[in-house]
Amino acid sequence: MTGKLRPVPGRRVYNRGFRAQRDAPRVAETACLFMSLPQPETPLAPAAVDDRFFYRVVSALDRPALATLLLTVWVLLGAWIRPLSLPDEGRYVGVAWEMVRSGDWLTPTLNGLPYFHKPPLFYWLTAISIKCFGTVDLGMRLASMLAAALMAFAGMRLLARWHSATMARWYLLILATLPYFYLGSQFANHDMLVAAFISSAVMFAADAMLSADHTQAWRRSMLLAWACVALGLLSKGLIGIVLPAGVMLLWIALQRRWSWLMKLLWWPGIILFAVIAAPWFVLMQLKFSQFFDYFFIHQHFERFTATGFNNMNPWWFYPVVLALLCLPWSLLLPGQIKFTVGSETQQALRRLQWSSVLVVVGFFSLPASKLIGYVLPAIPAIAMLLADVVVTRMLPLPRLQLVPRGLALICLLSLIPLVWIFGREDVYSSKSLAATYRSAASPQDQVLSMGLYRFDFPIYAQLRTPLPVVLDWDDPAIKQTDSWPRELADAAEFDPAAGERVLIKPADLPTLLCAKEVSWIIAPLGNNDPLLASAEIVRNTTLFKLMRFDRERSNLPCRGEVSLGKLPEPVV
Repeated sequence: MTGKLRPVPGRRVYNRGFRAQRDAPRVAETACLFMSLPQPETPLAPAAVDDRFFYRVVSALDRPALATLLLTVWVLLGAWIRPLSLPDEGRYVGVAWEMVRSGDWLTPTLNGLPYFHKPPLFYWLTAISIKCFGTVDLGMRLASMLAAALMAFAGMRLLARWHSATMARWYLLILATLPYFYLGSQFANHDMLVAAFISSAVMFAADAMLSADHTQAWRRSMLLAWACVALGLLSKGLIGIVLPAGVMLLWIALQRRWSWLMKLLWWPGIILFAVIAAPWFVLMQLKFSQFFDYFFIHQHFERFTATGFNNMNPWWFYPVVLALLCLPWSLLLPGQIKFTVGSETQQALRRLQWSSVLVVVGFFSLPASKLIGYVLPAIPAIAMLLADVVVTRMLPLPRLQLVPRGLALICLLSLIPLVWIFGREDVYSSKSLAATYRSAASPQDQVLSMGLYRFDFPIYAQLRTPLPVVLDWDDPAIKQTDSWPRELADAAEFDPAAGERVLIKPADLPTLLCAKEVSWIIAPLGNNDPLLASAEIVRNTTLFKLMRFDRERSNLPCRGEVSLGKLPEPVV
């Protein structure tokens, strides 16, 4: 389609939100949406609303900022229920905890070792939250919840400007009740953060293009788009650049608006991107000469093309994931088939959403390794397509009006109970072991881990030093697997001295146990090492146990207590 897009007929351009006073038809429509009532044939006057306060609240929901705040509260209701999940939440929050513990906010570390699997933005945000709220489960998930709020705000802003307030409200309602979105917004890892910046970059850039076509101010939206691209790069690497660029290029091709490319490459936006994104990468390369090779080549290109990593899944994995995790709303998506009604602007928005879905799902379907959270950047587009079906095809038909409202009600009533039922008990969590350790251990005691590394234990135990991990670190199989031992072994290559203090070989275990009068040991439940025969099991869970080892009561002949940095030799 060529030529400039025309604004929606009779649609006032959104400029920083709508005034509190609304005309009667909009009040009636909004009240029906949020109260699940059928829409009246005759518009209601404001006086017909029983409660004037309710009238003002419902009217205010047209404001993206306030509606986003309400969505954040909705997400908060379920974010405190369960402990940190392993391995991802424990691993990434653990890196943030170490920033707080060590005071080094520049170099991410995992168990005291430089850790460059991901860029630092999630760690920074989570570390700030820990500084403010402590190691509480709700606070440690705040970065993902704020990212979800940004995703909601950017979508509502775009739709309120270029479609309708009704479309924006339904987008928010559907997004908030998608199980995929609701669970992802409460999961403390990089996926929701980068998804929010990727989708927001697309939506801000699209707003800039449409504004320029209508001779309206577009530069602020373009700066916001470039800022989101930079923050996406700092969230999870190159996909923060590749995916927004791919979506916009496909959309421009579908629209046949090649002149938009020049606006996308607006030089102030590129400078802003470099100012935000470049410093950390440059500093890390100056500090660690092998950083670029490890971060960009190994963690990006090799992980994308190789087959030796975990989570191998077929090419059709993501379409199935999206269909299942977006239930029951995904049942309405076939309504988009051969859907060409609406103004030119509305059809352009529809092409934008399909471009987002196709690029995101297609890109992540290429590598053999697939994780569920990777396609979160497609969720805003899916929510918009579903809202389009509801507003354009279902609400105009009285017999179908109750269907979307019923689906929303089902989701609103079921999501939090489901989180409570399936999330409050986690057999992999170390939270109970850490609580026992904190209450019983003395400051001069040491703690170590046998044959495993529980990512969440240092967080809940609030350890002030790295946790020694006893394992056969000379085993060549470690480098052949995608596992936590390889993560620690790779990290030790950036700081071999720290690696020697943290990665303990089994032959050095007697020396380590002689270092302190009391040692606390985390081990698998089936661990029966003869050296620990005298250790007392203080607490166990379904899979793990916490033991207290008293040097004086053991059979180890030690020469005396010294610091962990200078380990004693057992007496031969």
